[in-house]
Amino acid sequence: MKTSGFALSLLLVTSAIGCEQASSKLDGMKAEMPSAENSAAVAVSTKADHSGDVETRLRRLEDHNAKYAEALDFLGKVYGQQKQQQQQQAAEEHDPNAMFAVQVAEDIKFGKVDGPASAPVTVVKAFDFACPYCERTSGIMDELVKEYGGKVRVVYKDMVVHPQVATAAHMAACAGAKQGKYKEMKNAIWAKGFLAYSQSRDPSKMGEENLKAIAKEVGLDMAKLEADMKGAECQAMVQGDMAELNKFKVTGTPGFFINGKFIGGALPKEGFKQIIDEQLKIAEASGVSGADYYEKVVLAKGEKQFKSAAGGGAKAGGAPGHEGHGH
Repeated sequence: MKTSGFALSLLLVTSAIGCEQASSKLDGMKAEMPSAENSAAVAVSTKADHSGDVETRLRRLEDHNAKYAEALDFLGKVYGQQKQQQQQQAAEEHDPNAMFAVQVAEDIKFGKVDGPASAPVTVVKAFDFACPYCERTSGIMDELVKEYGGKVRVVYKDMVVHPQVATAAHMAACAGAKQGKYKEMKNAIWAKGFLAYSQSRDPSKMGEENLKAIAKEVGLDMAKLEADMKGAECQAMVQGDMAELNKFKVTGTPGFFINGKFIGGALPKEGFKQIIDEQLKIAEASGVSGADYYEKVVLAKGEKQFKSAAGGGAKAGGAPGHEGHGH
């Protein structure tokens, strides 16, 4: 299959993004930290000795300072580096108390949603069809919509971080949405496309021919599917999703916004339920109807772009970062 201009543009935009858990930014400091024994030795040796006359005590203090000046200077530098890295990390992390106003109208219009419009809790899931953590949470999303009985809906946003493998799958899912079968096509791609690919690492399992076979089993109109997979509307849909997510610095998959609260990475089902229950209480106590809550509260009052844990924002349109933070 030839690489289309759209796929190439996705490759250029997303080449630095990943879906695996990023390592801690403080990991590199471990080798530089003094051992516990050395730290203890410094602590013991710095105990005050008040014996002798003033001159003796002064000479002892000068000798002590000279002996441990290098060690203390090293500790000071390490502390400074750690402090700087902590500040940098806080500036890159989403504010845990912020409510982010992620636009979902176009996705809902296309049918990329599971759950009723009257649901007071909206979960926005940013995903990539070649991301294992996205697949692991796919079934969880279906279960949550079912278990909450009309109180939760999930809106899906495309974030292609593996363009060579996943682009065609996202186009096929969009084409399925245009025939009113987004969920059926999405779940079939996970079950009969991604799982086969993950076991064999054969890219053809996520290629157009296999996707067409999957679509045929789902019951889609094949002529319309092929046209829509290459059509401008689906290309614009995927690009629009990625542009919107970029405003909020979603740099890896999966990423979730639960009534605007950002969760970077996969959680177990109980973890999602805890956050949903918290947001459900807030929504029900607001007096705003479930059908209006996302628009009148999350979109109207939420942050319109990224806000960091350090309190700063970021201009929209910046280059995507490297890897997302899994959980």
